[in-house]
Amino acid sequence: MDVDRLIHLNPSMNLQNLLSIPFSLLSLLVSKTPNSVVVNSTRAASTMVLEPGKMSVLHGPLQPHTQPGDTTHPTGYLRDGYCWGSDMDAGQHYIGGVVTQDFLEFNKERGNDLMTRRGGFPGLTDGCRWCLCVDRWKEALVASASRGESVVPKVDLSSTAFDALRKVSMEDLKRFEWTGSR
Repeated sequence: MDVDRLIHLNPSMNLQNLLSIPFSLLSLLVSKTPNSVVVNSTRAASTMVLEPGKMSVLHGPLQPHTQPGDTTHPTGYLRDGYCWGSDMDAGQHYIGGVVTQDFLEFNKERGNDLMTRRGGFPGLTDGCRWCLCVDRWKEALVASASRGESVVPKVDLSSTAFDALRKVSMEDLKRFEWTGSR
């Protein structure tokens, strides 16, 4: 029995109704000669739909990089504690980094002074958690060949947006995975 015939036999059946039928049952309905039926006796795992920008590189919900109420270093493009993936963020602050003094000095040499306090920006010090631009982290990774690995900030993978993988590999991120406590 094909889908057209099924709909014809049951006029109340529409596309939305068909789409709500689990695939395994739908295949039984449209199969021409089912020889046997396999029934899974275990309950299917529940699923959760995440917006792409709110998923971590670990394929789970993006975790806050700084805690709510942290007024000393509110991080993220939106200063909400998250390294969200957002089309509005031209700098792509997707890497949940724990900065090193070497990284801060490297950035200052390149014209991006993250150490100096100005306006609403508190200035960063060694060990601060900060949502970093993917390109700045990648530049530090390349520079580590000549400057040493301490120039590359450690990465909190649970706080790093999945969108970062467009420009850096999971292998490189894992190589610099941060294993400390919050």
